[in-house]
Amino acid sequence: MAKETWRFIDSGNCSPSYNMALDEALLEWNSQGIIPPVIRFYGWNPATLSVGYFQKAEKEIDLDAVKEYGLGFVRRPTGGRGVLHDKELTYSVIVSEEHPEMPKTVTEAYRVISEGILQGFRELGLDAYFAVPRTEEEKQGLKNPRSAVCFDAPSWYELVVEGRKVAGSAQTRQKGVILQHGSILLDIDEEMLFNLFKYPSERVKERMQKNFKNKAVAVNALREIPVTLYEAKHAFKKGFEMGLNISLEPYTLTDEEHAYVEKIAMEKYDTDEWNYKR
Repeated sequence: MAKETWRFIDSGNCSPSYNMALDEALLEWNSQGIIPPVIRFYGWNPATLSVGYFQKAEKEIDLDAVKEYGLGFVRRPTGGRGVLHDKELTYSVIVSEEHPEMPKTVTEAYRVISEGILQGFRELGLDAYFAVPRTEEEKQGLKNPRSAVCFDAPSWYELVVEGRKVAGSAQTRQKGVILQHGSILLDIDEEMLFNLFKYPSERVKERMQKNFKNKAVAVNALREIPVTLYEAKHAFKKGFEMGLNISLEPYTLTDEEHAYVEKIAMEKYDTDEWNYKR
């Protein structure tokens, strides 16, 4: 059977507002039938802390620390918790809810889309598998996360190697389209990460940071030979093609499309009203 062709965009390192605006524009264009499904890879300039759509930024994030580290800051259109985008490969998937291969439930759609990420890790020689909460306590923990830090615990069908989370993803559905984007950690600066959040006490912070080592891990902590960003892109592009049974065709935005994304970035994702509204 002939494989379906999806678009592949590697947009490189972009500003936080542009990154979120491009994901939104791709969702909109797919909704309008202008473009087929898309897999996109990207990075961040500067390194950025993103918060989930429902997070209370002022309450949970040390915004002074964000400034002191010279980080960008942006609110995602997707849910989930705070993510430090630094030494990572970020991906997004844009596909219609009506696509014949996409399950109707969010959880099952995660599983299908994340099959591409699973295959990517295997391309890198890592024995990744899906996290599936088994006990009632674990399931309740997903509904009531103890921490504002995304990588503190795996959710349904997120990727785990040797019992520790290696990728975090979030999903939204708008205008009949699924947008799933997420982080594949190559390296992680734990000290910086934990300095970006607020805690009831220093003791709580220390305990959580200590526990974090048992819950999350970056790719290069699992490999004898560190993986480069180039190698990671190659592995995960191949992983998505295998996992979703598709062919990826490279695409570059036109000047007109680029200008439209810039407009969304400026009018929405660059504004304090959007980023600090909760």
